Amino acid sequence: MPAGEADVENGTFEKNGTFHENGTFEKGGWTNSVRKFVVSNRLNILLFLLTIGTTLIAGTLQSGADPLKDIRNLRFGIPFSFTLLSILLFHELAHYFTTKFHKASSTLPYFIPAPTFLGTLGAVIKMKSPFPHKSALFDVGIAGPLASFTLSIVASTFGLLISPVVDTVPEAGIHLGDSIIFSVIGRLVKRSIPEGYDVVLNPIAFAGWIGFFVTAMNLIPVGQLDGGHIAYSLFGKWHRLVARIAVLVLLGFGFFWAGWFIWSAFIIAFVGLRHPPPVDKVTPVNKKRKLLGILALFILIITFVPVPFVVVG
Repeated sequence: MPAGEADVENGTFEKNGTFHENGTFEKGGWTNSVRKFVVSNRLNILLFLLTIGTTLIAGTLQSGADPLKDIRNLRFGIPFSFTLLSILLFHELAHYFTTKFHKASSTLPYFIPAPTFLGTLGAVIKMKSPFPHKSALFDVGIAGPLASFTLSIVASTFGLLISPVVDTVPEAGIHLGDSIIFSVIGRLVKRSIPEGYDVVLNPIAFAGWIGFFVTAMNLIPVGQLDGGHIAYSLFGKWHRLVARIAVLVLLGFGFFWAGWFIWSAFIIAFVGLRHPPPVDKVTPVNKKRKLLGILALFILIITFVPVPFVVVG
């Protein structure tokens, strides 16, 4: 078919526009669709671009370079920024497409840029319609953590492979605690570290560490966190008891790291312990999802870090 022509019978289009099956013609074709997408999601796109910038700056500063002295130094922040944003994006898009699969509606991810040493506070999506049933609620809740957990394993493994082993020198600054999964990967990848030596995390490995940490935070079974979705779908009206127990456990960990006190206060004040019910709140989830719920608890345990950050000096 010549360029610019359209096949009315099959509803296909070329560059000049689209013929629909009802006989109408829409000018612009794919360019018009792209324009509509950009306009309707302009805030999401703006926040994502800003978060690329803030994570690039964070990664550059972590490498010891100064982007203010030379803008070209931002290239040193690419490994950290790309890896971290990939993990976060993978997590949120897993939620998004699972929501679409269950014929519910949600926004695209909203990334949160921040002037912190990570460059971001994460990303969220907002539901625009209620969940149809508990199975949909469960699937959406577990999809994100499974996605970020998987990509974090890849990032951590590759990052640790290329991380240097150096003489252990006590230095002032922020030291990271280890989750079970990160420790296991480290021991498998760096099998023989001489006494008096330690691993200096490559930016990709550091992004993988953050991916595990974010996965654990999201799997805490309270409110409308991912873990809260899973808890409601499995326990129904008893989800509030599960949430109260989870907050009490976090408060207990607060005696080891004060940040858990802050996170617990944030949950109580802004997230809440209750979860709104789906349209069908009666039909239970099947056995396969119950087994996946046990897997989600296992992932929470092995990714949780009791003392994530320790300030030395």
